[in-house]
Amino acid sequence: MKVFVTGGAGYVGSHCVRELCDAGHEVVVFDNLVNGGHKEAVDTRAKLVVGDLADTALLDTTLGGGFEAVMHFASHLNVGESVSEPLEYYRNNIVNSVSLLQLMHKHAIKKIVFSSTCATYGEPERCPITEDLPQDPINPYGRTKLAIEWALRDSAAAWGLGSTALRYFNASGASADATIGEDRTPEYHLVPLVLQVALGQRDVIKIFGEDYPTPDGSCVRDYIHVEDLADVHRIALETQPPAEFRYYNVGTGNGVSVKELIDMAREVTGHEIPAVPTERREGDPPELYADPTKIMTEFGWKPKYMDIKETVRTAWEWHRTHPEGYASE
Repeated sequence: MKVFVTGGAGYVGSHCVRELCDAGHEVVVFDNLVNGGHKEAVDTRAKLVVGDLADTALLDTTLGGGFEAVMHFASHLNVGESVSEPLEYYRNNIVNSVSLLQLMHKHAIKKIVFSSTCATYGEPERCPITEDLPQDPINPYGRTKLAIEWALRDSAAAWGLGSTALRYFNASGASADATIGEDRTPEYHLVPLVLQVALGQRDVIKIFGEDYPTPDGSCVRDYIHVEDLADVHRIALETQPPAEFRYYNVGTGNGVSVKELIDMAREVTGHEIPAVPTERREGDPPELYADPTKIMTEFGWKPKYMDIKETVRTAWEWHRTHPEGYASE
């Protein structure tokens, strides 16, 4: 299958590109190489087109190359930034995605796997989160992702688009061979931030809130390994039925608190990793962890990385061997 991958030079996208290439698919990556995109992360078996989704002329020309499917990762994803810069999130995440869908329709490309998020649930009424819970996002990031889910759903009815929205939780870890991993400036994901402290690149790790209604007062999240995410994206693409919108939670089902994750990183790295409590961060729900029963049952899939220690270990190998990210090579 010939697959067009937006954001395929980014963290999750690059792992999915490798997975697709390993499975024998022909892959073209479309990435503007900002906000965490790196040409060095793109598998050498894939073709890289450097471009922005806002460049509709280039996007149109590229999509005219006989593609059968799309994987869409290109979006802004910083929750805090979405609160302070909401219009930029609406422009990039919604307007550009709609442009992509319009051009897919023009070129008769009728399969897409969409990188969605558990943030569409907002503050869920219970955890673990099942797909039947109401989607009521509490920040612009989650609202923009939900808007595209609706666009996909409506496109299935209107022109036969087959799509899968994967609502994944906290993507973490790195490739097992430590050759691709997370490299973003500025960084805002917890696992790499903690490991940067272990490397001496930061003095402390901040804990945003200690008064949440959780066992140790810190936020609880579900950390899904990036290679497990890549596996799920491939399966979703290969099994996508026509004219149907599907949606799944992708996580381990295990909730891990911020304090627990920091302790695990101390154990894995052998470093002290000083932590400093600070005020809550706007837009952060107390708990977000998945019930992945639906995707496990329908896809016959189970995460390989169920132990958070192993996920942190793969991330540590990447950061330890690439202290300056891809610039280390």
